[in-house]
Amino acid sequence: MTAHPSATAPVPPAADALLSPLTGYTRAHWESAADRLLNALAPHSSPGLALYRLPGRTSHAGALSDGMEGYVRSFLLAAFRIAGAGGTETPDGQRLTPLIERYAAGLAAGTDPAHPERWPAIQDRSQPMVEAASIAVALHETRPWLWDRLDDRVRSRTVEWLGGIVGATPFDSNWRLFQVVVEEFLASVDAPHSRAEIDAGLARLDDWYRGDGWYTDGDGQKFDYYNAWALHLYPALWARIAGDRADSGLVATHRARLRAFLESHQYFFGGDGAPLHQGRSLIYRYGSTAALWAGALTDATPLPPGRTRRLASGALKHFTDRGVPGPDGLLSLGWYGPYLPLTQSYSGPASPYWAAKAFVGLLLPAGHPVWTATEEPAPVETEDRVLALPGPGWLLHSTAADGIVRLVNHGSDRLPPQSVPLPDNPHYSRLAYSTATAPQTPHHDRTGTPDNHIAVLDNSGISRRRRIHRLHVKGRTAASWYADEGPAPGAPGSVTTVSVVHGPWEIRIHQVSATAGSTVRETGWSVAYDAASCRVEAGPGWVVARCANGLATVLAGLLGWDGRAAQLDGSVVEAEGLNAFGRHSATPVLTLPHHPGGTLFLATLVVLTGDSRLQDDARALYLGAEVRITTSGDIEIRFPDGRQEQIAAGLFTEPARGCPGERRTCAL
Repeated sequence: MTAHPSATAPVPPAADALLSPLTGYTRAHWESAADRLLNALAPHSSPGLALYRLPGRTSHAGALSDGMEGYVRSFLLAAFRIAGAGGTETPDGQRLTPLIERYAAGLAAGTDPAHPERWPAIQDRSQPMVEAASIAVALHETRPWLWDRLDDRVRSRTVEWLGGIVGATPFDSNWRLFQVVVEEFLASVDAPHSRAEIDAGLARLDDWYRGDGWYTDGDGQKFDYYNAWALHLYPALWARIAGDRADSGLVATHRARLRAFLESHQYFFGGDGAPLHQGRSLIYRYGSTAALWAGALTDATPLPPGRTRRLASGALKHFTDRGVPGPDGLLSLGWYGPYLPLTQSYSGPASPYWAAKAFVGLLLPAGHPVWTATEEPAPVETEDRVLALPGPGWLLHSTAADGIVRLVNHGSDRLPPQSVPLPDNPHYSRLAYSTATAPQTPHHDRTGTPDNHIAVLDNSGISRRRRIHRLHVKGRTAASWYADEGPAPGAPGSVTTVSVVHGPWEIRIHQVSATAGSTVRETGWSVAYDAASCRVEAGPGWVVARCANGLATVLAGLLGWDGRAAQLDGSVVEAEGLNAFGRHSATPVLTLPHHPGGTLFLATLVVLTGDSRLQDDARALYLGAEVRITTSGDIEIRFPDGRQEQIAAGLFTEPARGCPGERRTCAL
């Protein structure tokens, strides 16, 4: 048996301009990408092939668990590659044989209690519980070529190891689905399992469903890409394992929710293929495309097949073109290059290989329309769009001219329902995220200026937007309030914000309650770059930063910022090493030195654009914008291009009631 196939990267296939006029990527490119990742991992395997010890920071689970994670997550990738090729690649059936043998040998060693590379046992809330689900999926998908050919002793040990999940307690989140998938696989091989635990795990999903295909990842407001690479993916994979054992009504429900989710998920990818940068575990990168493939795999997608492939291939190409994986062929703990502040404590050197989920599309046969249809443009490429998502509490607005998708966040904070003291989380607490920027993420021993945030600074420090209290999501408008420690809107240090979007512009109207003398600081988009600084222009109440990478960011005070200081100039805070998108970053800032006390209304124009037509004159990015409060207390808004909107005064104090969770027509 060949222990280590060559780690030399395969030669990428030529682009296909006819089949894929937008990305050039075909199925062959996906197969080549999978082969490159698998080949690069081989030299890092242990002698028994049960562990993959990659360079990098050890996770909180420890080195042994990290080594197992390297085997398991790459096994999932190998399984999609093997099954997608029908177990072979050439007529003589030789090419994938070493890959099959490689993972069969690792399985035999890892499940052997007497082997020096034996895997840690599955225990309550332990990392092996996560990895067991990938093993179950991989074994099911490769059953004719791997499981069915294993020695009976290896099958018995594997069942015994996986069986540790029966009766174990998972975290009450997407982890419930790991138990579901593993126990369903055990059922499929007539091994001991608990049907009650399977049913309970699937039923728990209903408690987290918020409409329009969106789940919160456990109780609270925990909305992120776990919808794509876990909460929708695992029910689809579970149904494949369960087969006739699955409740047909439940399967239909899951498919309907996946279809609804993909209606909005397709808007989360920029014109350059970049996934929108928000939430945790972003080191999985193009793993966010897993739900797109799952929709095609289960016939539960509203997307034409050419658009599915364009979105998924666009994400893979986006990272490939930017040096991912790195020169060593490995996926790093970062976004483009290594960047540890992006990670969580559970992230080990092999954790990024959950990106393997993006390759679930290889399970679709080569003749499936998703591989043979001509690519169709992504939604962001065809016209400017605004999409209200009451489920997660978001507004999306995108612009075709620059291909940027922006998310305005008034609903996801990743906090449990009960009050617990937790630190600021930059990937959930910011007012906005995009496909072209990342939030400022300081290292543990450093501080930085939070982007896309409005803060009250007084003797107690800076107010942080930890818990988001929703007020409204509908049409072009979303609203919420926060208070660092205050009990209600209007308490000192509390801020209520209404966002209104149009084109590349967002106008924020803030009701800021503070003690007299407090300083109010608002920040806009942080733009990152590696070389050359941004060109900054600033004046009373406004600042524009234009960078060599083609991005421009604007912050301009429209109401309440003038007349309270001798000179209220906007400024830019430049930093180094605080942003996943580049070595340097620039964040525009407006500061009101002295709050008069009580409640003050402020309005700000916030802009992120890559449209060169808007950047010829810096002031053209904001001139013409206006906010006016009428005698009745309503707020009239005019955007720089003349579009007008009006906001009712009651939006700042009264959340709407009775929302069924329907997009565009519902307020929360």
